[in-house]
Amino acid sequence: MSRLSFPKARYEPGIADFGNDSYAYLQPDGGWGLSNSGLVTSDGEALLIDTMFDYAHTRAMLDSFKRANDAKIHTLFNTHHNGDHCYGNALVDGAEIIATEGAKTAMAHETPDGLAKLMKVAGNMGLTGEYFLHCFSRFQFDGIDAKLPDTTFHGRTTRRVGAKTVELIEVGPAHTGGDAIAYVPADKAVFTGDILFIEGHPIIWVGPVGNWIAACEQIEAMDVETIVPGHGPITDKKGVGRLREYLTYIRDEAKKRYDAGMGALEAARDISFADFSNWGDSERIAVNTAALYREFGAKDVPSDAATLFGWMAQIWNDRKGKSP
Repeated sequence: MSRLSFPKARYEPGIADFGNDSYAYLQPDGGWGLSNSGLVTSDGEALLIDTMFDYAHTRAMLDSFKRANDAKIHTLFNTHHNGDHCYGNALVDGAEIIATEGAKTAMAHETPDGLAKLMKVAGNMGLTGEYFLHCFSRFQFDGIDAKLPDTTFHGRTTRRVGAKTVELIEVGPAHTGGDAIAYVPADKAVFTGDILFIEGHPIIWVGPVGNWIAACEQIEAMDVETIVPGHGPITDKKGVGRLREYLTYIRDEAKKRYDAGMGALEAARDISFADFSNWGDSERIAVNTAALYREFGAKDVPSDAATLFGWMAQIWNDRKGKSP
């Protein structure tokens, strides 16, 4: 089986075929909502990892996979509950949908209908609405049928895909409360969902950060050559190590500022990203610092998405060279 390298210059939209009848579907630049998915096939059977944020993007993904390999999708694995990894579930006819119990529970609350309503009023929400439209205006959330998983698991489970075994491994709570990854030993490949953001700032919605760092270490210990992140280009263990270094860095930098009595939003603005200057969506540090401060014991730091999007909007606006 031939192996390809995946430097940044090869980060192109659409199908990446990394051999042995397994594939990734990539959506540059990997920013808000532009997630990746995967397809593992063998003997005419297929397992799909994640759908897209709306029906149009999901149809484009499914059509591309079908052109690459028309194996029947028997199983759909959602790596976690965020809509850019599951809102297209209803378009995968006849497949068993599987996710962690935590992911399924959260899917029932973070609905496409809620996002559709927000999009309609975002124009009246000031800077936060402007930022919200910046993140999500390319997507159409109206008319999406939120299809929840049929099967849930805790810890580990497996699925057979022809001659291949796919190991589904719960690694959350970390990015969200129900994160899991898909490891395919026969392909020396792992599909990580949003445990990996490559060339973009990750976002700690839940934490703890120690679980996320441990998940990176678990991936680094695997016998893998191809690593498909939730966002960004296909990577290798160096990419995993770089994300782990980022998480360690922001944990340590946030702790210094917490110990010094600095507020969470002030700390988010103060942390330097000189060593990660080419990573996108740096305003996500607002959410990350808030999560870390709560982990350190702060009682007055918000956790609701509306406030945190407002914080991100302020930093995004600052870094555009405007005043709030």
